[in-house]
Amino acid sequence: MSELRIDVLGIGNAIVDVIARSDEAFLNQHELPKGGMTLIDSDQAHRLYEAMGPATEMSGGSVANTMAGLASLGGRGAFVGKVRNDQLGGIFRHDIQATGVEFETPSANSGLPTARCLVFVTEDAQRTMATFLGASTELGPDDLDHQQIADAKITYLEGYLWDAPAAKQAFVEAAKAAHAAGNRVALSLSDGFCVDRHRESFLDLVENHVDILFANESEITKLYQVDHFDDALQHVRGHCEVAALTRSEKGSLVLSGEDVHVVDAATPTRLVDTTGAGDLYAAGFLYGFTQGYSLPDCGRIGAVAAAEAISHVGARPEMPLKDLIAQAMRD
Repeated sequence: MSELRIDVLGIGNAIVDVIARSDEAFLNQHELPKGGMTLIDSDQAHRLYEAMGPATEMSGGSVANTMAGLASLGGRGAFVGKVRNDQLGGIFRHDIQATGVEFETPSANSGLPTARCLVFVTEDAQRTMATFLGASTELGPDDLDHQQIADAKITYLEGYLWDAPAAKQAFVEAAKAAHAAGNRVALSLSDGFCVDRHRESFLDLVENHVDILFANESEITKLYQVDHFDDALQHVRGHCEVAALTRSEKGSLVLSGEDVHVVDAATPTRLVDTTGAGDLYAAGFLYGFTQGYSLPDCGRIGAVAAAEAISHVGARPEMPLKDLIAQAMRD
């Protein structure tokens, strides 16, 4: 790929994660579907925060986590997302810039407060999320820097952000700008419930604007309304240049044209919290892709990054992923 200033430009929700241990009784009591993401309003966010146990607060958001992972691998990343000029907005900006990711989107001086995601982690390491999207929903085309898009090898879009009409506009405009500059566009479907909400428009987005698609087994089968993963594989062929499909402990499949690469999952040092596994897989894959690795090796780098993510609480790396990958690629 030609040398550009940015490897990956991520566009997504700018969220502060609030992570706490929980149990299924709590999830049932508050009608939170286990393993899913529920959108909530500010009043619900306040009530759930009051009810949850001791928590850890850290900057999050799916694509923002991917950008942090990319930086940990040694990649050059930039992020576009909307925060308010409030306390959580300041935390988010400091945290993502501290990882080495470029973040220049101006803070809003009015409107909704900075987004936050309440994450409930059960004993089986599954995470259930309740998200107040706040200021992140106000991201729109005016927040895009077309020169920044032209400077990025890949523009990476977060499916969660598709809920907001202005963000949809921004996505399509960003995709067109990236392709006009001869660069690629990637998309994460983000969540099965998100796919349920936007299936038809996601299909159009994937077929007409996306080169690299990230999805897990649930998301890809829901996108094509099929019961079996193998059937979904046949549908996604030809709809994009590359599809990287994750299957938890079964590893991942990477499709490109008629080629199918089966990639084993990497074994974590311990299983603590699955938060961010998909985000860090995308970080590893995109890093490998922008550095010219083969597609199977891109999947392997993603698998190692995902294994690090699930070995601790939180969705961002606790140790330099660059060192882990160097060791893994030697083994």
